[in-house]
Parts: sequence; C-alpha cells; structure tokens
Amino acid sequence: MQIAEKLQNMAARSPWLYRINAGSCNGCDVELATTALIPRYDVERLGCKYCGSPKHADIVLITGPVTSQVKDKVLRVYNEIPDPKVTVAVGICPISGGVFRGSYSIPGTLDSIIPVDVNVPGCPPRPQAIIEGVAKALEIWKTRI
Repeated sequence: MQIAEKLQNMAARSPWLYRINAGSCNGCDVELATTALIPRYDVERLGCKYCGSPKHADIVLITGPVTSQVKDKVLRVYNEIPDPKVTVAVGICPISGGVFRGSYSIPGTLDSIIPVDVNVPGCPPRPQAIIEGVAKALEIWKTRI
C-alpha cells in the first residue's frame, strides 16, 4: 500500500467537525452539545470529533440565520477550512431564515453565501436528525477525499 493511500485511509476514519454560530438563539447549539456530550447521541461513534479551529476542520456545522454583522465573518471562517470540506446547515434558520426571514438584518439564506451540502431542518432539530445529517456529510466528505 502506498503512503498516499495509507494517509487517505487514516483521514477517512477521523473527520473533524467545527461549529459556527451565525446568530442563532442557541437552541440548535444546545442540541449540538447533546450530540457531543451525551453517550446516547454520541457523534464520535461515526468517527467524528469536534475541533476548536477551522483550520483543522473537515465538516462545518452552521447554526442560526446569517445576520448582516456576521456574514463576512462566516465567509472568512469558511475560507479558512481546508478542502475538501462539507457544509451542514443545522436548523431552519440557516436554511430559510426561520422566524427571522424577511428581517432587515438577514441578508439571505446560508446557501446564498456559501455552498451548503446537507440541510438538517427543525427548530431546533432533534439530536437524531443532527446525527443523520452528520452521517450524510461524512459520506459526501469520503467521496471528496
């Protein structure tokens, strides 16, 4: 087995997750914490771990409506994530704006700013739905590496 194949196999087993809060009410963030801290919904069973830096991330989870104030920051952090990367919109707010849709401070949905690969609807989404979304993102990520 070539060194490149070994590195690819190692990387495929350990993707890193990074979370961006783009102005949420923290409902989705509480559910994301559930997937990280409670063994029943443990996202690590999929081989994923949360990281503290976007430079180490493979899959990015974004919560909240993208407000005018954080739009540029979300874009900057997204660009710091190395390719291949997969974007997951968690909750109804990044998908459609949720209850904030049409507000003066919401310039648009997340997919109008950055490409979104997986949508996890709900307000807030259930932990099972988040795990399912991460599993879909993991499959997409594996095809890109």
